[in-house]
Formats: sequence, C-alpha cells, structure tokens
Amino acid sequence: MKHSFKKLWNTTFLFVGPAWFVLVWMIWSSGQVQSVGDKLSFLGAVIPGFLIIYSAGFFIEGWHEKKQKKSHL
Repeated sequence: MKHSFKKLWNTTFLFVGPAWFVLVWMIWSSGQVQSVGDKLSFLGAVIPGFLIIYSAGFFIEGWHEKKQKKSHL
C-alpha cells in the first residue's frame, strides 16, 4: 500500500459520510419516523452506528500493524 491506512480510511469516510447523511435525511423526511420515541431510537442507532464503523477502521489498522510486526520477527 502506498499511503497509510488512516489516510485511506479518512478519505473513504469523506465520501461515505455525506452519502450516509443523505440516506438518513431521506428516511427522516419520508415520514417513517413519526413519534418522538421513534426519532430518538432512530438517531440513537444511526449516530453511534456511524461512529462505531468509523472507529472500527482504526481498530483494524492497529490489529493489522500488530499482525505485521509479529510476522516480521
């Protein structure tokens, strides 16, 4: 790989983030999420989900680096 994984991951989320936002906006404005409880549940799943997926990339990077160091020993 020519570039760092972190740069690749951040670039990917630069494009995925707006697409995720459009999808969330489409669901939100469709009228499917009507009550306050529905809205809180929806946001309670979408926002942490996005952050968990984003954070998982850095976990994968660290795991891969450890694996690479072990294989070079």
